[in-house]
Order: sequence, then structure tokens, then C-alpha cells
Amino acid sequence: MNLTLNKKVIIFGFIFTFFSSFGQSFFLGLFNAPIRNELGITHGQFGSIYATATIFSSLLLIWVGKKIDDFRILNYSLFVVILLFASSLFFSFINSIYFLAIGIFLMRFSGQGLMSHTSTTTISRFFERSRGKALSTIWFGLSTAEFILPVLITYFFLIYSWRTVWQGIAILIILFLPFVILNTIKSIQFDSREIDTNPKNKFQIKSWKRRDVLKDYRFYIISLNMLAMPWIATGVFVYQSFISESKIWAIYTIPKAFMIYSITSITTLFVSGFLVDKFSGRKLIMYMNVPLLLALITLFYFNHEIFAYVFLGLIGVSNGLANILGSSTWAEIYGVKYIGSIKALTTAFMVFSTAFGTAVFGLLIDKGFTIENIAFVGAAYIVFSLALLILIRKKVEPVRLSN
Repeated sequence: MNLTLNKKVIIFGFIFTFFSSFGQSFFLGLFNAPIRNELGITHGQFGSIYATATIFSSLLLIWVGKKIDDFRILNYSLFVVILLFASSLFFSFINSIYFLAIGIFLMRFSGQGLMSHTSTTTISRFFERSRGKALSTIWFGLSTAEFILPVLITYFFLIYSWRTVWQGIAILIILFLPFVILNTIKSIQFDSREIDTNPKNKFQIKSWKRRDVLKDYRFYIISLNMLAMPWIATGVFVYQSFISESKIWAIYTIPKAFMIYSITSITTLFVSGFLVDKFSGRKLIMYMNVPLLLALITLFYFNHEIFAYVFLGLIGVSNGLANILGSSTWAEIYGVKYIGSIKALTTAFMVFSTAFGTAVFGLLIDKGFTIENIAFVGAAYIVFSLALLILIRKKVEPVRLSN
């Protein structure tokens, strides 16, 4: 089958995004209970270890992620795959809290961090005219994983030990992903771009260096909004067993509700890709966290099992929006020349926020906070960050260069 380069790049991004799921909180959260039981640790201890390991992974990501601007994507992605393989294999040998910390660090760094960073940076840099639709397509990879893996892994636990599951994951990674890389992005160069024949898109915008972005107050206000979804959703995913116990839901309720989450994520991804290409990501970010706010209100007020599906469905809508807007908005405002270093920073912030969410949820749970109290804290954060964004909404524009 003779595929165009555009399609090959999208396939690469889709598969890398799917495989980033092994370092995502929704996936690692599935192993929370068996690991805690085996090591004899509490929710709060697990959360603290998870948060600390995630913080260190985010700090390292700032440096390693920047290197994507310096190397061919072929070589960089092969390095990321080898690291993901080694990390998955290591995770299967965890037998102490120290190994748990190292294992989580490696999976968060290689999976959630570098795999998603590699895919979104490649797409953001390569595509210009259809960046929104391209990003929405590759994020179907993660939504597909969120649809399939929770139920699949729960089923595997009935047959295999959690260690065997991780060893199987490692084998899959090292056999499949190098094949994907060599057959999709082998010919991609640093300056490879989607061909855009539309004369209206020929104006140039200023490409900001990372040090300049750090001096821009807009960056921090937008980031506050971008980070709501990662820290709140991470807390929900990692402590899904606590939520089920608090609401007296059956053990399979949340894993099954993840299917609704995945469906709403995919639907939103499909729609938002077209919306971004039509209206731009920077004009849509104000609406990104509204469904997440409604989800927290649902969690606060309702206890029936049916609302687990409503709750995760609403989170899925915000997730679909956040996945697209989190990549397209930075490219629109700050250009693509240094997008690798900027995305390394924003991805590190995102990973750090997941550590924050894990720590906050764990500490509040150990302090006796109910899930309703925690939902209120998350809702207050969203309202505050959104209010700041509304105040500067007219200033969220790129700097255009004269031809």
C-alpha cells in the first residue's frame, strides 16, 4: 500500500499516542490496588511515591524533550521506544517502595512524557493548514487505548499476574514500534512540512524561543487552564477505587464507564479538529474546561451508579478538547521553529500537574476529605483559572511578521 507522507506521519503519531497510554495515569491506576496490597502501603503513600516520581520525570523531560529540536525524528523516536521497552520490563520486577518509585518515574518519563511529546511535536511541526484535524486524528490513539485497555487489563488480571502483564507489554513494544518507525517517518527531515497551497496562509508569525515564552504572562494564564484537566483527571484515574468505595459503586463500574469516557473523547476529538482549523485553538480554549467543571458538579451532587457514566463522559469531552488545544494553541501563538523546546516545557508542566493531582488527592483522602470535598476543590480551581483567561482573551494572538 503506497501511503502519502502526510498519512504516514499521522499513523506514526496515532500509534505513538496509543503506546503513551502505558505511562498514563488511567493505565497505571489499574495496578494501584495489586501493588499496594503486595507492598503493604496506603493510598497516601502510593500517591506520594507516584507524585515524587512524576515530578522528577517532568524535570528531566524539560531537558530531554528539548533535544527533539536537535536530532532527526527517526533517531529520537527510536531512543524513546528503547527507553519505553526498558521501563516496562523494569516495572514487572517491582518488589519494594524504592523500585516502585523508580518504575513509576521511568514509565511516566518514557510513556506519558516522551511518547506523547514525540508524537504531538512531530504533528505540530509537520502540519500547518490541517494541524487541528491531524492532532485530533493522532489523539484517537490514546482514546482507543482508554476504551480498550481498562476492561482488557481487568480481564487479564483474572488469568495472569500483574507482573506477567507488564512483561507482555515490553515484548509488544520492542517488536512492534521499531517496525512502525522505519515504515512511517524514516524520510522525515527537520524542515519537512505539509504542502499548503492556500495563499491566505502564507503570512509568517514570530517564532518565540523558550526563554522569551517564559517572560510572557499569557503563557502562565493559558497554562493554568491547560493544567486543570491533567491534575484533576489524574487524581480521578489513580484513585478510581476510592471513588467507587465512596459512592458504593460496583468494582467494574468505573472500568466500564471508561468506555463512555473514550467515546466522548473520540467524538470531541473528531469535532474539535475541524473547529480548530476553522476558528483556531486560541479562540476555543475558554470552553475547554467547562465540561470538566460540570463533571465535578455531577460528582459532588449525585451518587447513583448511572452518574459514573455521566461523570466520566463529561471528563472525556474536556479531554478531547484539551488534547487538541494543548498542542495547537502553542504552535499558533509562538510559532513552530522552536516548538520542540516549548512543548518540552509544557509537557513537563503537564506531567508535573499530574504529580500535583496525585499528591493532593492522596493527602486529602488520608486527611479524611470526602470525594465531594475534593470535587469542590477542583471546581474552584477551574473557576479561578477560567476567570483569568477571560480577562486576557483578546490578547491571546500571535505576533505576525511583515513579508
